[in-house]
Amino acid sequence: MGAQRPISITQHTTRIDIGRCAPVLIRRHEQYSNKHDTHCHVCEIKFLRMRADRLLTIVLLLQAHHQLTSRDLAARLEVSERTIHRDMEALSGAGIPVIALRGTHGGWSLLGEYRTNLTGLNEAEIETLFVTKPSRLLADLKLEKAAEGALLKLLAALPASYQRAAERARRRIHVDVGGWARQEEVAPLLPTLQEAVWLERKLSFSYDRGRECEPAERLCDPLGLVAKGSVWYLVAGVGSDIRTYRVSRILRAEVLQERVVIPDDFDLAAYWEASALKFKSSLPSYTARFRVAPEVFQFLQFAGRFSRVSQTYETDADGWLRVSVRFDVEEMACQFALSFGSKLEVLEPETLRAKVIQAAKETVEFYKQANA
Repeated sequence: MGAQRPISITQHTTRIDIGRCAPVLIRRHEQYSNKHDTHCHVCEIKFLRMRADRLLTIVLLLQAHHQLTSRDLAARLEVSERTIHRDMEALSGAGIPVIALRGTHGGWSLLGEYRTNLTGLNEAEIETLFVTKPSRLLADLKLEKAAEGALLKLLAALPASYQRAAERARRRIHVDVGGWARQEEVAPLLPTLQEAVWLERKLSFSYDRGRECEPAERLCDPLGLVAKGSVWYLVAGVGSDIRTYRVSRILRAEVLQERVVIPDDFDLAAYWEASALKFKSSLPSYTARFRVAPEVFQFLQFAGRFSRVSQTYETDADGWLRVSVRFDVEEMACQFALSFGSKLEVLEPETLRAKVIQAAKETVEFYKQANA
């Protein structure tokens, strides 16, 4: 492969050096002397900048994925397939060895071992790198110091104008993955699991299944680690199934020498999203309808940890609102209703209304006897 040639989008407007890790420079040789012409020039520069970024992104996508169809590229870049074809002509004309393979398994790819080190990071992309990462999770993975060092080196390599944007993102945005009431879980075996994931080795472990159950012994293919809030989970293949295990409940873990078999089409993020949706849909659900005084309506969202206001209806003649609230089980709905006293009336279901009335009577009787 010969020397790399720069991509020249237009004769005078844009030049992108594929060999350098630096922001895209867009310059014009002519000076804007006519005031009425400035808006058109600014719009043209913005368009050229967008196209330059897109061409760089195409090269990097092909480098990362080896082969992509025009449809895949168009969907990722949110443009038409015709635009992708024009971009490929521009890349080819600039000396980038892009080739197209026809057929069912065809697509665009880079010829041979062509590679570019250009990142083409723009200001917004740099800001995303410097948004505070969850330090607790990085510390769990023993990567906190490495992350700090990497960001420091990246910051030092940036132009002064981009350094200000990076510092702004680091100082003004903080990510806290912990909940207010959640207790921090201890996961002493997380480094062992991480080692198995990194080395792609099979894992043998014992898993606590809860009260009155003997620990289960498992031999698995570790596929990845997921942090949900501040809680870690191991995603692993067991036989033909893919399962999820809470790391804090793993009692013993041993990394084996046997290699892991990772399915070619396995996507950790997609699996977790689908698994989370399936889990939510399988949870028990109980819906109740209430009539609520306006002065307490604003507190409904915060009154119960497992309650979710799903519908709100218009007020009645007394100004009270009718709402539907979902719970996991009836007992939670009963406790919720009792907590508001005379400011909330149960409308449906009748069984819940009767249970709340009975509980209220028992409470009154209890205090009567206590004061006797």
